[in-house]
Amino acid sequence: MGNHEMKAVIEGLLFAAGEDGLSTKEIADVTGLARHEVELLIHDMRVDWKETGRGLQIVKVAQVYQMTTLPEHRPYFEKLAQAPTRSQLSRAALETLAIIAYRQPITRLETEEIRGVKSDRIIQQLQRKGLIRDVGRAEGAGRPILYGTTKEFLEYFGLNHIDELPPPDSIFNWQEWEQDRKDLFQRLGVEPNEEQAKSQTDEVKNEAEGETESEKKTESVQA
Repeated sequence: MGNHEMKAVIEGLLFAAGEDGLSTKEIADVTGLARHEVELLIHDMRVDWKETGRGLQIVKVAQVYQMTTLPEHRPYFEKLAQAPTRSQLSRAALETLAIIAYRQPITRLETEEIRGVKSDRIIQQLQRKGLIRDVGRAEGAGRPILYGTTKEFLEYFGLNHIDELPPPDSIFNWQEWEQDRKDLFQRLGVEPNEEQAKSQTDEVKNEAEGETESEKKTESVQA
């Protein structure tokens, strides 16, 4: 494989690694290249990207390489995050945000282990919205980024302090997400409030039965 193709491989690896980045050793282990070859290729990529006016750059932080946007383009990303069509949080974003809020400080990999799916894009979205931020780095290989909530997070949910977060078993719509709720509780290590869930079940069941009885009476009158 030539240098051009290997640069494309490294670019893809850095993109997949997200903000956690990759060390020279990790890239070398995956590609089979020597460490000095990896360093030379990344150096060439950084120069090439700058000369061609790419919107991305490769930076080295805490001995790991990361692919990032250019700092001078930040105003455009802020406008994107504040756009009305992007103001609402998706269910996946809310789930990720809940995990970070209740388990902070937490790494991306730990969040993904709880959710069972990759979360790098969602974490980036939450960062753009200012709801989470880097709060440090964990010990261990690569020293992954630790995430926590922000002052904007408290304002977004109308809280004065993080201690005012509601119990974990009250953050999901049980009727739509009951199984997902139980699965998430199990991964979080939190016991769901089954008594409350049963009460909610009975309430909705009674409402449904009342609506059905009302419909029958209406049909009888119309007949």
